[in-house]
Amino acid sequence: MQGIKTFIPTDQKVRYLQALLSCGFDTLDFGSFVSPRAIPQMADTAEVLAGLDLRQTSTKLLAIVANLRGAQAAVQHEAIKYIGYPFSISENFQMRNTHKTIDESMLVLKEILSLAQQSQVEVVTYLSMGFGNPYGDPWSPEIVARWTQTLVDLGCKIISLSDTVGAATPTLITELFSWVIPKFPQVEFGAHLHTSATTWREKVEAAYRAGCRRFDGAIQGFGGCPMAKDELTGNMPTEKLLSYCSQHKIEHDVQMARFESAYNKASDIFLNFH
Repeated sequence: MQGIKTFIPTDQKVRYLQALLSCGFDTLDFGSFVSPRAIPQMADTAEVLAGLDLRQTSTKLLAIVANLRGAQAAVQHEAIKYIGYPFSISENFQMRNTHKTIDESMLVLKEILSLAQQSQVEVVTYLSMGFGNPYGDPWSPEIVARWTQTLVDLGCKIISLSDTVGAATPTLITELFSWVIPKFPQVEFGAHLHTSATTWREKVEAAYRAGCRRFDGAIQGFGGCPMAKDELTGNMPTEKLLSYCSQHKIEHDVQMARFESAYNKASDIFLNFH
């Protein structure tokens, strides 16, 4: 929702998220504790959380933060089990996304990891621009490997390689996951892939075959990163991920009838507020 200019009323967000909570997903990225000036759509995250009924769900809640203040706000809510922090290996994108240099972002991440440990919350570190960037910043698999090592040394236990602008090719995806997963067996690696309608399958297949088992998705691929570039590359469609699982007989806990209901709610919201 973050890239949609028209404000979606809080009660509609709550109804949509409630539908997703009933599906059986492992984790729901439900909102962001970020500056309302930077991303006005997320200004009501605390109100949305207060409106959710969490009694009948096993799905864990994840909130995105961009600085220590956001993390401090997030850990005040006992229902939040994960804090997501976008750490970019592109200097340009780190500045665009959080107004910090990479070195400054590293200090923030250290503070967030310390706070999370005290609060018994886990941190999901998104390695943004993990597959390249459109800004001409240095990038190579070796650079990704060095930064992964740095994050592991800091204490990161969940690292999501993020293809923020849809730059990843199946070859690159295979190369990176095949390298990091065996090297850091103590880390849970995820794939946060952005994609066009025609390239989703090859990207999912490359990550899955390389050993990745944590995938981020958004229904119908809605959204993208408003800080990345002007023309958004959509998120990985959740229904495509589920379709891939079905075709390859990969077990998951998502109840498909409930997912269909959530899918329809997504259509209503995003077509009305695009």
